[in-house]
Amino acid sequence: MPVGINQPSNQIRLTNVSLVRIKRGKKRYEIACYKNKVLEYRSGIETDLDNVLQIHNVFLNVSKGAVAPHADLQKSFPKMSLDEIILEILQKGELQVGEKERNAQLDRVHNEVVGIVSGKLVDPKTKRVYTTGMIEKALDQLSSQGAQAAQHEKAHPSNASGTSTPTSGEERGKPTWTGVVTTRSAKSQALDAMKALIAHQPIPVARARMRLRITCPTSIAKQAVKVAPKSGDESADGDEKAKGTVKDRILSYVEQTESQEASGDEWEVIGFVEPGDFKLLSDFVGTQTKGRARIEVLNTAVIYEGD
Repeated sequence: MPVGINQPSNQIRLTNVSLVRIKRGKKRYEIACYKNKVLEYRSGIETDLDNVLQIHNVFLNVSKGAVAPHADLQKSFPKMSLDEIILEILQKGELQVGEKERNAQLDRVHNEVVGIVSGKLVDPKTKRVYTTGMIEKALDQLSSQGAQAAQHEKAHPSNASGTSTPTSGEERGKPTWTGVVTTRSAKSQALDAMKALIAHQPIPVARARMRLRITCPTSIAKQAVKVAPKSGDESADGDEKAKGTVKDRILSYVEQTESQEASGDEWEVIGFVEPGDFKLLSDFVGTQTKGRARIEVLNTAVIYEGD
């Protein structure tokens, strides 16, 4: 007898359920979860499975109450128990959400992307960051242009030579922006948004960078990078050496070098570093040099003419 989910038998539209689906071979399996709990479970906020699952079972079709046969489950998930199968679907399956929930999720990602972008781009003349409102308007403008270009491509897929025809005013090869999606991280989408803003310049923008002076004893700069030995590794004698020198690792954080010189017993570099990398660089320098190297912030938000 099919297992129901506390809904009238003639009503299959789900209003209180989030479905998580996974495909194995030709079979599709579903589990019924409470709204908003799947993402909380995946992020570690919710740890009690009973608070996530509406029904502790696997279905072929939740809305029809069609439970997946044991034989099908064993064939699709060999040597796995029901609990292990449920966890597999919960962790790796595709979350199906309603329109309202999907829009709320899109808004969250959109706001996060705009926040990241507004903190990393500046006006090239004033070197000041833009407000989130101005960044949002600029991205909306690019999104509208991207939608128009996509419609043009659909209507005119190719010209006589077999190559697609650019729309008026559009240049081939430039990054485009069509808006956020929920299937990618906000950080990666923010990077795409910044590339599109810099390429198209709906408002004057450039990447913001911190200008730093880093000084380090030459003897330490030439040393190989050391990392703590792995727990339980009795064969490690003291610190394990990683590939590359301290100098190499420091330079890996510098996106553009303004000057670099070794004078006497001290090596110095002045260059531009992304603000998000500043703490990582500071932690590395502090750990590797035991306070013998220094980082001086010359400018907190400047721009340079990069490639």
